[in-house]
Amino acid sequence: MNSDHAPDVASSSTRRRAFMLVAHGGAGTIRKRVMTPEQRAAYREAMTDALRAGCDVLSAEGTSLDAVQAVITVLEDSPLFNAGKGAVFTHDGTHEQDAAIMDGSTLRAGAVAGVQHIAHPIALARLVMERTKHVMLSGDGAEAFAREEGVPLVPSEYFSTERRWAELEKARQAEEAGGAAGAAVGTRLNRDLGTVGAVALDVHGNLAAGTSTGGVTNKRWGRIGDSPIIGAGTYANNACAALSATGIGEHFIRNVVTYDICARMIYGGESLDQAARHMIGTVLVAQHGDGGLIGVDRDGNITMPFNTEGMYRGFVGPDGAVTVKIFE
Repeated sequence: MNSDHAPDVASSSTRRRAFMLVAHGGAGTIRKRVMTPEQRAAYREAMTDALRAGCDVLSAEGTSLDAVQAVITVLEDSPLFNAGKGAVFTHDGTHEQDAAIMDGSTLRAGAVAGVQHIAHPIALARLVMERTKHVMLSGDGAEAFAREEGVPLVPSEYFSTERRWAELEKARQAEEAGGAAGAAVGTRLNRDLGTVGAVALDVHGNLAAGTSTGGVTNKRWGRIGDSPIIGAGTYANNACAALSATGIGEHFIRNVVTYDICARMIYGGESLDQAARHMIGTVLVAQHGDGGLIGVDRDGNITMPFNTEGMYRGFVGPDGAVTVKIFE
């Protein structure tokens, strides 16, 4: 496993019988100076386990969709990330999760939003894609569909962790304090993000992308971010690339970031890395939009730009060597 000194861009020189897999565990206020060696090792181990799960699928000539789902399922099972088991709390002390998956070969997509009792939202999003005529289901309707499909619902306590509850209490206290100081603290808390995602190119030349999130701490009114919105936080198209985003979702929605990157590639002739870095490093920065993304194009080139202090991210190709990074 390589260190933070590995490059952020990799390429695959062979078009056929090569694959590439990239994953992220969220971008945000990840401070190197306060992260202990033990914490850093735990995140690296979780990211490595997830990438290896997806690599096993691709090595056996499995599909990019299966690989993406395998990666995200592992991350949803970890309390370290803001998805599945580790989802943050809403203002009311509940959990509302969003997820999406997209098939670049057909442009089929499935998404769920605001589900509260689903251990693996990415799996339910795929069922929406494969078993319905729709793209997105939300709330009670999404969970009714889950019951019809035999997906077990879990109690709210399944998602409760002391760490996330402490984050909610700090956010509530900041909100109650009011004023500029309270708002600043609340903003910093909401930038400690952990959305997870994966993108893959399989040996058949097909791309896929998926994203899963618990939203932002202390969110209200059924707020939905960019993760389940196709073209904002998740997008895949064999004509260009597969992308998954993480960050302050409102900015990714307003700029339809993942689709815009593909449009720049198709209509403007930009490379994946060039288009992605423009969106993250120029467009979002100008709007004070924090975040990052991962992407892989149809030739196996990857990109992992972010404009925050850190982003949990990694990739693996046909040689099976896993690279995981946290900081710049």
